[in-house]
Amino acid sequence: MQTPKPLLPDGARRTAAWCGVVLLVAGVAGVAIWLCVTLKTAVTPVLLALLGTALLGPVHRRMTAHGVNRSVAAALTCALLVAVVGGAAYIVVTALVDTGDQIVRSLKDAGQWVIDHFGIEKGANVDHLASNAGKLFEKFGASAAGGLLSGISLLGSLVATSVLALLLTFFFVRDSDRAAHLAHAVAPRGTGDLVEAMGRRAFEAVEGFMRGTTFIALIDALCITVGLLILGVPGAVGLGALVFVGAYIPYLGAFISGAVAVLVALADRGLAIALWALGVVLAVQVLEGHVLQPVIQSRTVQMHPAMILIALTAGASVAGILGMLLAVPLCAAVFGIIGELREGRPDAPEDPAAPPGTPAP
Repeated sequence: MQTPKPLLPDGARRTAAWCGVVLLVAGVAGVAIWLCVTLKTAVTPVLLALLGTALLGPVHRRMTAHGVNRSVAAALTCALLVAVVGGAAYIVVTALVDTGDQIVRSLKDAGQWVIDHFGIEKGANVDHLASNAGKLFEKFGASAAGGLLSGISLLGSLVATSVLALLLTFFFVRDSDRAAHLAHAVAPRGTGDLVEAMGRRAFEAVEGFMRGTTFIALIDALCITVGLLILGVPGAVGLGALVFVGAYIPYLGAFISGAVAVLVALADRGLAIALWALGVVLAVQVLEGHVLQPVIQSRTVQMHPAMILIALTAGASVAGILGMLLAVPLCAAVFGIIGELREGRPDAPEDPAAPPGTPAP
């Protein structure tokens, strides 16, 4: 009997199959994003707790390895997290408050210098530009922070989110050893090992990103602060704090914080010092890109800069500033899962009862 001829050629059928897969994945991802945005009051503390667990998880493991009770070690880890985050926030806020007016004034002077020296139309006014930028920032910040807890002030929302994230961090750190059992419990039959491997790979990627980024941000901030202090740029400590915070938004944060430092140097110390400040910023970026990142983050998932910028844009469109902070760690986790799927599961072990040389079933 003659086999019926396919209605479509092989190329068209393969294209249709891939289009179906892409549409299915896009649909699932869209529903997942919609659920996260709808339930962001609960999702945000969970994501922040996962980042905190990834950052200080090695400290808890070292404590338990020395015989400390898991609950006590988790409590001490959370206390360390509060001390580190609170101390860093205090230093950053204090530095920015002390030098914020000076930085803003220097930025206005730098903007006026650019207008005067590059022949921009006379109708341009730095004060108008600053006010418009302030309105845009307020609008952007409102879209990023609005809706966390309806009917409660922003400060109360931040406090509630922080407390919930801290409690979740305690439970995540304390019960991290049960994650493997949970993976086997919720996974379909026969896929427990694969789900566990994917979860471990994703968490290792986030853990490496958080630790590496924090260490790199600290080095960048110290180097740029020392360089600006040597050059006599006003507000050097505040600018260094801005560099530290901006390092958690790859590429975009470094560009903005470095541009602010150069503009402040231009307004207060002149073109020559601004060029030296630009040299300091570029030298630190070269050190980060060619030495620090390859050495510190060599074992984590490496993503192309274009992919990082796309992730930052998507995160900003979904959740504003918070989305930009969470976009790259989430992408690192996704790339870790994809890497685990590409490597595939190991071959099945040989049957110990089978004769030597008999292949595994």
